[in-house]
Amino acid sequence: MAKAGAGAARESVWLEGRTRRGGRSAQPSGLDRERITAESVRLLDAGGLPGFSMRRLAAALNVTAMSLYWYVDTKDDLLELALDAAYGELRSPAERDGADWRAELRELATGYRELLVRHPWLSPLAGRYLNIGPHALAFSRGVQRAVRRAGLPAHRVTGAISAVSQFVYGYGTLEGQFLSRIADSGLTPDDYYQRAMDAARRDPEAADYLQESQEIRDARGGDTVAEMMDRDFAFALDLLVAGIEAMVARG
Repeated sequence: MAKAGAGAARESVWLEGRTRRGGRSAQPSGLDRERITAESVRLLDAGGLPGFSMRRLAAALNVTAMSLYWYVDTKDDLLELALDAAYGELRSPAERDGADWRAELRELATGYRELLVRHPWLSPLAGRYLNIGPHALAFSRGVQRAVRRAGLPAHRVTGAISAVSQFVYGYGTLEGQFLSRIADSGLTPDDYYQRAMDAARRDPEAADYLQESQEIRDARGGDTVAEMMDRDFAFALDLLVAGIEAMVARG
């Protein structure tokens, strides 16, 4: 194997055969990877990626920063472990003969959206690492099995998976960022939305657009921001499912 250098691809913490720095066998008492990973997730939820560091993690665990390196080589290893731990929150539909692939795909997509909103730090990490931890693979396998049961030819399956996963990833990422910004403002989502609309109406160009789209917004339905986002997500997902069905029918 070539030595890693500047710009080299980073190996995954999940690759078999990787050893920790120094190859030490003894470990400090009171710590294990599960506890360190769980605390990493908690800190990431509280302060996001910018607020996460080995020093802060060590302080939260009441240990020295160096003691963490008995379990991981780098901060990247910890982030990769936290990423897969978050994927572990997803519930994959139980495999059943003759199960409705549409219902299973909707369940998986909805769970992924909720995960991205619950952990806004997840989406940038999902794009940074290989996503080959056990929980990430279980989720990917669930999506693949649901889409394959739709009846698409094999060479169309990955395209269908990409359409659904990228839609959910984008929707959940933007929703998570939006809700994080609202939380920082101290307002409720509905109050924030109303203030944003009031501000937009004071700009002539934005006001023209809002007036032009008033009928669409009225027809959209939903009394709260959460209801509007849920309805848009559900219908967009329905469009993707209908697209898969149409391609299956086309043969």
